[in-house]
Amino acid sequence: MKYKNIGMILDKDYPPDPRVQNEAKFLIQNGHSVSLLCIDFEGKNRPEKETIDGINIFRIKGNWLMAKFSALAYTLPIYHFFIRHHVSRFLKQFHIDHLHVHDMPAAVGTFWANKGRLPVTLDLHENRPEIMKYYEHVNQFPGNLLIFPKLWKKAEYRSIKKAEKVVVVTNEARDYYVKEIGVSPEKFYIAPNSVLKSFYSDPKIDQEIINKYKDHFTLLYLGNTGSRRGLSTSIRSLVSLRKAIPNIKLVVVGTSKDLIDLKNLTNELDLKDHVDLLGWQDFELFPSFIKASNIGICPLHKNIHHDTTFANKVFQYLAFGLPIIVSNCLTQQNLVEQYECGLTFEEKNVEQFADRVLTLHRDKDLYKRYSKNAIEAIQNKLNWDIVAKDLIRLYQ
Repeated sequence: MKYKNIGMILDKDYPPDPRVQNEAKFLIQNGHSVSLLCIDFEGKNRPEKETIDGINIFRIKGNWLMAKFSALAYTLPIYHFFIRHHVSRFLKQFHIDHLHVHDMPAAVGTFWANKGRLPVTLDLHENRPEIMKYYEHVNQFPGNLLIFPKLWKKAEYRSIKKAEKVVVVTNEARDYYVKEIGVSPEKFYIAPNSVLKSFYSDPKIDQEIINKYKDHFTLLYLGNTGSRRGLSTSIRSLVSLRKAIPNIKLVVVGTSKDLIDLKNLTNELDLKDHVDLLGWQDFELFPSFIKASNIGICPLHKNIHHDTTFANKVFQYLAFGLPIIVSNCLTQQNLVEQYECGLTFEEKNVEQFADRVLTLHRDKDLYKRYSKNAIEAIQNKLNWDIVAKDLIRLYQ
């Protein structure tokens, strides 16, 4: 295999970005070189050039206005010109063999700068046009007059056709695009947002967190708390569950603009003793919260985006042997059924969610079997070192 100098394009600053970090480090570990063009929109005054974990960083300065134009990328082409200019500079300074552009905002500008000279991989972290439909700034003035998901979708389809190779996070995402666009499934490579072995093999555990929840039957949610994440379903289920499981506790580690609505719902239902809305916590504390819990939950509402992607939290739960309860979004339902590591319920169905919690609380043998299966799935099938092997095939 000929090793390549891969030029990654990211339309935000780096670090942090776990997916980009995992991919870049994995490729470096397998003999390739990685140079990364990223954009500092927040004026952090980081150096223009540096090396992090073996990744050659080329950082350009953005500003608040250009950040706004990125949201309008497929309404006005100003952001494409900005990306084209800096990718052209990047290509002159680094000997790049293959371009790897992360997500849609930077895609067109990268194609313009490349002019068909190098092979381009398009790495779709998510189905951006579909998830945009739920963004607050897209649905409120003036965004509702300026940002059009349909235009993003057309551009996404054109970019998939133009790219030599496309990386997506799930088989379901590949199948969706194959059906929608009519391109060959051979064009796609799968790289799920799974966990590194280091996440679960040598975690730092905060004993205070363990002690805080040791006397509770704890349901854990990690991540964004926006309304489409379905946490209102879980909170409402506690009205009945607290009667059957008096020590039940829902712990939510994450935040969003909708967190205040979850607080209000908790107060309205008089559930303050059964819900801990902790806001965002340091990522290093995630293993401690997982170890302190009994069940990991992911009650997402169904939509095309949720049907074709994985929430990172699912892999994080499984890594520590937490059985999971997930809504019937296609990818996570398929995962649960394939690895027998939890239970599913119909999205937004409060009674079904409560029933699944009661099942795992009462059936100790089932709980132990799902817990064992969860650990085995991560260790033998689903950790990053295993699922990322498609990236090696991509760059052979």
